[in-house]
Amino acid sequence: MSLMTTNLKLNTINIANKKIGPGYPCMIIAEAGVNHNGRLDMACQLIDVAVEAGADAVKFQTFRAERLLISGAPKADYQIKATSRNESQYEMLESLELSPEIHQELMSYCLHKDILFMSSPFDKESADLLKKLNVAAYKIPSGEITNLSLLNHVARKGLPMIISTGMASLTEVKEAVKVVKACGNEEILLLHCVSNYPTNPVDANLLAIKTMTQELSVPVGYSDHTMGSEVSLAAVALGACVIEKHFTLDRSQHGPDHHISLEPDELAGLVRSIRVVESALGHGRKEPALVEEEVAAVARRSLVAAKEISAGSAVTEDMISFRRPGTGLPPSMCNNLIGRIVRQDVKIGTLFTLEMFK
Repeated sequence: MSLMTTNLKLNTINIANKKIGPGYPCMIIAEAGVNHNGRLDMACQLIDVAVEAGADAVKFQTFRAERLLISGAPKADYQIKATSRNESQYEMLESLELSPEIHQELMSYCLHKDILFMSSPFDKESADLLKKLNVAAYKIPSGEITNLSLLNHVARKGLPMIISTGMASLTEVKEAVKVVKACGNEEILLLHCVSNYPTNPVDANLLAIKTMTQELSVPVGYSDHTMGSEVSLAAVALGACVIEKHFTLDRSQHGPDHHISLEPDELAGLVRSIRVVESALGHGRKEPALVEEEVAAVARRSLVAAKEISAGSAVTEDMISFRRPGTGLPPSMCNNLIGRIVRQDVKIGTLFTLEMFK
């Protein structure tokens, strides 16, 4: 457990019999989202990529356009840039829906591939569908954090809830947590998030991870919408216990999220790098590492005779020098030797030992 977590009394949550939180391996959620383009075969290929990369979970989105928005709802700027201008947001999302039957196939395929299936419900009916599929946890998207009715509905199902906090103030996050806990559900994990696609690193505000950790005493992760992997790795170094990252088969494909997503080799690289970073965090105590012992013996200095010293002589300061290797008396003991009587002749360059003195 790292130093950052030892000073805080934090909760963990259990998802599919794995503990998620401070002191445990970072959970990596490969966000397939809608990058399947509405096709089962592409969705299965995305699962294969997530498995090959070593992700812990692969996540989709569960919604029906008719329950999500009105027909005239505008697209976001990033959606306009990445999709046809002649296609409305309603038409775009309708083409990206996954039927209950496809959900079942994807769940079965994930079980076969030994990777956790997750999805974000955008309405109560979608949450009910996921419950029927026996999902291990719910992932609440950022846009629904103020939808307290949905939070209440999902919380009462008694499953762990991972809640993204993009666009939310700390007050809104606290209110969401309060609503979930009021339902008797304490299995909450928050994801810091900036809902801009892509997010400029200067807007990532990763220190909010620490703020939410301290203010809410729940585990906190990071849902990353920046390009590349650097910001995710920084989040892990700051203590994020979950990283969620969009990925795609091909960034040049048509669709709202492909352009901000990692390609297969990049996702695999992110997973490898996260494991390196978390292994580097260590226990947090400032002490010599076992692997430093050999170098310390070579690189540190010892107290050495600076000149020939005759038996019976009292040691003076000019008789002592500091030289490698570091296997003798340390320089910090220099004053302890001054004035002491040597039992034997000491040749120049000899490492002093306590046995040399009366």
